[in-house]
Amino acid sequence: MALYLLSIYQPDGPIPPPEVLGPIMEDLAALNRQLKASGSWVFAGGLHPPSTATVIRVKDGETLMTDGPFVESKEHLGGFTIINAPDLDEALEWGARLSDATTLPVEVRPFHHDGTS
Repeated sequence: MALYLLSIYQPDGPIPPPEVLGPIMEDLAALNRQLKASGSWVFAGGLHPPSTATVIRVKDGETLMTDGPFVESKEHLGGFTIINAPDLDEALEWGARLSDATTLPVEVRPFHHDGTS
């Protein structure tokens, strides 16, 4: 088994109205229940907007902190799920199901197997 990061990318802009977001959140909750029942679910979380981010850079021993996201873009990381899957194919299947449930793009990326960089 290996760990995979399923990153959910959402467009910048206002949060969809309850009649749009409600069914999506229900589908996401159902998918999380399926992940847990399968033993694949490790951790998941949604993130606050990019405006709440702080980027930290250390250069020549000096720490620079900048408010806001690392890069300007039309979409941002809105949430993530970490799963345990036997192989990339199964991780991609979960990623596709997550994309379907959220109606948003999902990036699937494996962690290093030994936990180091």
